[in-house]
Amino acid sequence: MYLLDARFLFPALGGLLFGYDIGATSGASISLTSPELSGTDWYQLTSIQTGLVVSGSLYGALLGSILAYNVADRLGRRKELISAAAIYCIGSLVTGLAPNFPVILAGRLAFGFGIGLAMHGAPMYISETSPSKVRGTLVSLKEAFIVLGILLGYLAGSVEISTVGGWRWMYAFAAPIAIIMGIGMWWLPPSPRWLLLRAVQGKGDMSELTRQACEAFKRLGGGSSNITQEAVDLQVDETVKSLESLSRESESAQQSVWELFRGGNLKTLTIGTGLVFFQQVTGQPSVLYYAATILQSAGFAAATDATRVSVLLGVFKLIMTGVAVFNVDKLGRRPLLIGGVSGIVVSLFMLASFFVFGKGLSFLAVIALLLYVGCYQISFGPISWLMISEIFPLRTRGRALSISTLVNFAANALVALAYSPLQELLGAPLTFVGFGVIGIVALVFIVSTVPETKGLSLEEIEQQLFASKQ
Repeated sequence: MYLLDARFLFPALGGLLFGYDIGATSGASISLTSPELSGTDWYQLTSIQTGLVVSGSLYGALLGSILAYNVADRLGRRKELISAAAIYCIGSLVTGLAPNFPVILAGRLAFGFGIGLAMHGAPMYISETSPSKVRGTLVSLKEAFIVLGILLGYLAGSVEISTVGGWRWMYAFAAPIAIIMGIGMWWLPPSPRWLLLRAVQGKGDMSELTRQACEAFKRLGGGSSNITQEAVDLQVDETVKSLESLSRESESAQQSVWELFRGGNLKTLTIGTGLVFFQQVTGQPSVLYYAATILQSAGFAAATDATRVSVLLGVFKLIMTGVAVFNVDKLGRRPLLIGGVSGIVVSLFMLASFFVFGKGLSFLAVIALLLYVGCYQISFGPISWLMISEIFPLRTRGRALSISTLVNFAANALVALAYSPLQELLGAPLTFVGFGVIGIVALVFIVSTVPETKGLSLEEIEQQLFASKQ
């Protein structure tokens, strides 16, 4: 069963902790600033201080993404995820035990640092250790774990919201999950493809690293009884040949940042950064911000039911993510992206109409909201992370994926920062029309640029993308 597959489960806990932080912060920010519930004498935080607590992990994730560029290939995917688990644990405990605002902010930044490393390392480890026929399913399941984490965070918030100092438990609960993640990653072997990368680059004994890679392939394949030596040797030979071929293209630029902006590397970087950029700037934060308002105006929820509304949307997000997960290796990446983003565009224009014509179209607004959430979860949500884990060549994968992760979190921060000024300047209708136009641009980008990778090995994807550039 996919959920019990260790090569997926433990790396995916990094995504679950990312989602948990989003969900838990929703309740923790209320608890922390309540004179009755905070349990502190410094609960009177300014709006800026509250905003820093809420967004602190996001800015920590930006810093973690920057660090990943320089150290990820040296550490390897496994050690990067072990480090992320340790930082997650430290960040959650520091936040939960914080005696004052500066310490809680430090804890939030530390936890975000773990997010940056985990969201960089997990897609690589899962994609590099999974068979081609289920790679899409396993990497996409990480998105399901993010949504599951959000639901878990909402649940923790609803349980502890009435407890004095409950925000401490909401944040500290992430620590035991991080410990499980760290122990699990310690037990798993290194990525065999990363070991072969080190061997080809001359950063260790070739024969020893190749032997370790063979053992890792066997172990990840279920043991020597389930995978033949011939299959292992074939996979090793294919990976080494692919690495050596790409190395001959620009041997002198191997460690240069400019290598990422040349030839086939530029093409893959454009695809990867484009996907994660459009993932954020098509308005997801703003649409979800309006979710409670839209449902309330339609008569589905009162203001006091905001938490229930969030859980409802979270459950729907999880269901639709499951639709993507169990079809991505059947239908392919492009059909889900094209169909999903088309639905996003339609839903954004429907939402704009709702804010123009008011409550007369409340039912249409609810349909538009659910359409947006559903279409996002079968397209940009899981597929963007899947594609960036597949398309980059092994030799530059760590650095290219760190840039993509950085772009993702930076675009997220940009939308969060620009939302209020845009809404005040343009109004809600034009804001959603603007997001809809961006969605059309994203759709053109996908149709004209993004390749289909279904059923191909990582080495075959490299050869296809680089051959088409020559």
